[in-house]
Amino acid sequence: MLEVENLHVSYGAIKALHGVSLNVPKGSIVTLIGANGAGKSTTLRALSGLVKSTGSIRYDGQDISGLAPHKIVSRSLCHVPEGRMVFANLTVKENLAMGAYLQKDKAWIAKQMDYVFHLFPRLKERENQAAGTMSGGEQQMLAIGRALLGNPKFLMLDEPSLGIAPLLVKAIFERIVEINREQGLTILLVEQNANLALDVSNYGYVLETGSILLEGPSADLKANPRVQEAYLGA
Repeated sequence: MLEVENLHVSYGAIKALHGVSLNVPKGSIVTLIGANGAGKSTTLRALSGLVKSTGSIRYDGQDISGLAPHKIVSRSLCHVPEGRMVFANLTVKENLAMGAYLQKDKAWIAKQMDYVFHLFPRLKERENQAAGTMSGGEQQMLAIGRALLGNPKFLMLDEPSLGIAPLLVKAIFERIVEINREQGLTILLVEQNANLALDVSNYGYVLETGSILLEGPSADLKANPRVQEAYLGA
């Protein structure tokens, strides 16, 4: 569903990505792991059109290289950014409604909002609460729910476990798997918790200083001594 070839990104004189190539098959969960500063978030930002890049990005059979972010979102490719980025002064329900900004079918919006509340019951309990007053884990649930209101076919998640209590991390990753299975969403997951990411994904890439170092089925990467030593604390 996503084919990326020879992706390069620079921030001024600093080269952040050096020819990254990866594929994400339809219906799969693919993870991108690596240390801080490896270029994981930059990769997602390039795919969303948030930073300029060179190389080829093909999504759902079409070249989206160089498209503006709003045009990419309109093609059902949604990005849940690192740090959640919820609208702090808006309520939970208003944040979810913002996710549906491009959707016209009111019945679908209502049905999808009910699905999000079923997926994350805490959001239902807090639907009239200002998003900025919630915990980090609850805000992460909201950020994912907001993306689901955009009617995505392809979902990119950037560090969903960052700054969240372990119990909520487990719940959020269970929901990520559920979304993939129930809604058939293709997911590209960036995650510093390599153990967790490799447990829930089908295939993985290891990014190091802006380049793909290793790739393979997630189970194989988890068993790789090099990955174990560098990323799994073995």
